[in-house]
Amino acid sequence: MSARRQPKKTETLEIRLSHEEKQTFMARCRTDGLTASEAVRSLIAGRVSRSPKRRTGLGWTVAAALGAGLAVGAIAAPSLAQSASRAVHAPDDRATFQRLDRNGDGAISFAEFQSR
Repeated sequence: MSARRQPKKTETLEIRLSHEEKQTFMARCRTDGLTASEAVRSLIAGRVSRSPKRRTGLGWTVAAALGAGLAVGAIAAPSLAQSASRAVHAPDDRATFQRLDRNGDGAISFAEFQSR
């Protein structure tokens, strides 16, 4: 009888983005003081921690989290263009983020974003 393998401590997830999407996402992460991994993990954690109204499987959950991340990136693009024109970010950027992050988890959920 063969012994069962222990699960890996970490896994990787590969996604495909256009060059422009990746650059915009990475710039937004730098603006927010996050690594890309931290941003994606936060999106996934927020999505996984919520109880779905109906069970549709992990594939849908991951796809929805990635879709939400891309949507946030697309929404963020105009503000990134504006931010790039400033050499130093306004001191109220952190305050704005904290105002939007109502539950204080360090990430802005779609619901928090909608309630702005």
